[in-house]
Amino acid sequence: MESIKISSYMNRRPVTFTVDMHIAEAVEIFLRAKQIGGPVIDENNYVVGFLSEQDCLIKMLEATYLNENHYVVGDLMHDKPLTVRPDGSVLDLAQQMTHAKPKIYPIIDESNKLIGVITRSDVLKAIDDQLKAMYQDGHSRLV
Repeated sequence: MESIKISSYMNRRPVTFTVDMHIAEAVEIFLRAKQIGGPVIDENNYVVGFLSEQDCLIKMLEATYLNENHYVVGDLMHDKPLTVRPDGSVLDLAQQMTHAKPKIYPIIDESNKLIGVITRSDVLKAIDDQLKAMYQDGHSRLV
């Protein structure tokens, strides 16, 4: 299991956001993409934050009460997102996900630029694929 790399299961074309994007626009992107969160990137493709549907929901609800919607992504994003490297282990990430809150991790290259994302569902698929392969290879008992 240790040999399964994050790069094998990552989404190489995730939805992304910019700091100055209006929240209403970000919500439209979420709704079209069916992705629950995404990295906020700058003009050089560096990850500068992370935005989730939950962040947007809180501010959109607030906007309905105040009858105004002037928020931008930079107002809501988490500015210290957890990131992973493509050569990292899926098993290590799975263990990290059991303790850390993020359900989606931006994946950055050696120059710290965004190259994709990996979700909890992607990690579950990787583990499931590995367990199925072990079973098909004749392991009748999984430990």
